[in-house]
Amino acid sequence: MKKQVFKILAKVNKLILPSYSKKQLDLAKATKIQIAIIGWRWFVTRNALN
Repeated sequence: MKKQVFKILAKVNKLILPSYSKKQLDLAKATKIQIAIIGWRWFVTRNALN
């Protein structure tokens, strides 16, 4: 059940949130909001794969 929720969240993230890897964002110059989005996407992806 938990894994299905995270898979759905991962799909929503892919549609709504920006992809900073495609934009080649430098993490040293990223704002706190951008780092929070990266962390959220990482958290959701990690849980969707486990």
